[in-house]
Amino acid sequence: MAVFVALGAFLMTLAGGWTAQRVTDRRHLVLGLAGGLMLGVVGLDLLPEALEAAGDEVFGVPEALLLFVAGFLLAHLVERLLAARRAAHGAEENGHRAPEVGLTAAAAMVGHSAMDGVAIGAAFQVGGGMGAAVAMAVIAHDFADGFNTYTLTSLYGNARRRAIAMLVADAVAPVAGAASTLLFSIPEGVLGAYLGLFGGALLYLAAAQILPEAHHEHPARSTLLCTVAGAAFIWLVVGVAE
Repeated sequence: MAVFVALGAFLMTLAGGWTAQRVTDRRHLVLGLAGGLMLGVVGLDLLPEALEAAGDEVFGVPEALLLFVAGFLLAHLVERLLAARRAAHGAEENGHRAPEVGLTAAAAMVGHSAMDGVAIGAAFQVGGGMGAAVAMAVIAHDFADGFNTYTLTSLYGNARRRAIAMLVADAVAPVAGAASTLLFSIPEGVLGAYLGLFGGALLYLAAAQILPEAHHEHPARSTLLCTVAGAAFIWLVVGVAE
């Protein structure tokens, strides 16, 4: 049942990626919406779950928050190192962005989607009602995951075929994650640590790259409204799931 339900997440992820690539003539609106979706996913979904799963404190600070900050700094460090390496070799960056950053971010999205599948499988092990609730939340926000995966990959100058490949991988990930729960389960503390780290990295990409790019050439009110709408959509998804 968990694997069958995860197929819904597969279809929603593909739908999100398809939407992202079909509206290239409104790129600033796409980026504004992606930034809002990412902000909503981090602040309203990932971080609360990370705090609940990894609740231990280190010197008075929750472990999940420390990893959240570490993820933010790690994403910044990786981007700067890749950009410096390309500059040192005389390579011309695409819009001053290293394509490897986009692939790395998309790979993290794939990992997050796999964890979504694991969450579906684990919830169904608890009971049918719990499984249905978790599945509804995952399927709803996987549209945003697909949208963001394609946008992140292509924003950093990667070819369309790479963006599509990462989108397909992101769509398959929840199905594989749900199937894996038939064999093993991930400790709650490890899952919480991963969500905290990934959330920090995702917030960096949204705040430092996606949103500035969205307003760089088109500082329109409509772009800002798309960002607010993206965050509000995730709030709605979380509220319905609860």
